[in-house]
Formats: sequence, structure tokens, C-alpha cells
Amino acid sequence: MSRVWKWNRPVTVREVLEDLQKERSIAYTTVMTVLDNLHQKGWVRREAEGRAYRYEAVSTRAAYAAALMNDAWSQSDNPAAALVAFFGMMSEEQREALRDAVRIVQVPETQKPTGTSEPAERAERSEPAERTEPAERTEPAERTEPGERTEPAEPPENPASAQDADGR
Repeated sequence: MSRVWKWNRPVTVREVLEDLQKERSIAYTTVMTVLDNLHQKGWVRREAEGRAYRYEAVSTRAAYAAALMNDAWSQSDNPAAALVAFFGMMSEEQREALRDAVRIVQVPETQKPTGTSEPAERAERSEPAERTEPAERTEPAERTEPGERTEPAEPPENPASAQDADGR
């Protein structure tokens, strides 16, 4: 994946092979097998070009890293403690990057839409999987006072394991 992300464009097995061979000896079939496995797992998509394929990453390295961090954090029985421990492991440069990232994602109170106190992304994640209203709804389900936060009582269930009211 590192080679595919590095080039940030569709690549052939031959291109990856030649790049890897600058550092070590490796067989064409090994590179081909690894790229095919990555395709089977959904990490890369491929498009036929003559008798070969061009492979392209499905997501960025940053998105992949974020998903790994989110997955690890969500599995913690004490997310706050996990974050404190994680921040404690960071270098000063990493903490500064974190501060910059937090500044980027924070929306000042004066820029928030009237009648809501949470970003649209949070509202989208907390809504039920089945919608009875149009997807382009612009008003929140409940009105909140400025500065008031509304959190779901429990995190949404995994859609694959969710049951309806009849237990199905």
C-alpha cells in the first residue's frame, strides 16, 4: 500500500516491482499476488489496461490512519483514558499538529446554523438507519438552545446486528 499511496495514481504491478527492486530482490508474482490480495480485500480498485491491471488506492493513507485510530479508540472501555495515554505518547510536534487539527474542525459559535448545536456529521451519525423523511432535510429533529448539546443515550447499533421492534 505504501507504494500505491506514494505515487497517488493508478500503478501497474511492473511499476511497483521496479520500485521495490531498487531496495531488494522480489519476484513479479509476489507483487502481483499482494496487489490482488489488496484488491480482494477492497483496499485498491483495479482497471484492466491491455493484459495488465492498473491498481489505485480506495482511500488515502490519512483516511486509513484515521480509521485505525477511531477503531482502536472506540474499542476502549475508557475512551477518555485512552486519549490521555495516546496524547502522552505524542511528541511536541505531534501535539502541535493535533492542536492545528482541532482548530480546523472547530466551528465558532457564531458560525453554527441557528437552532442546532452539533455539526451535521454528528446529526447524520445519530439518526436511525431507516429514514422516513427526505435526505436533504435542513432542520434538526429537535430544537436546542445555543450551546446545549444533545447526545444519543446509547451509540447507534451496528446495522448488521440491529433488530426492529419485533425482534427481527
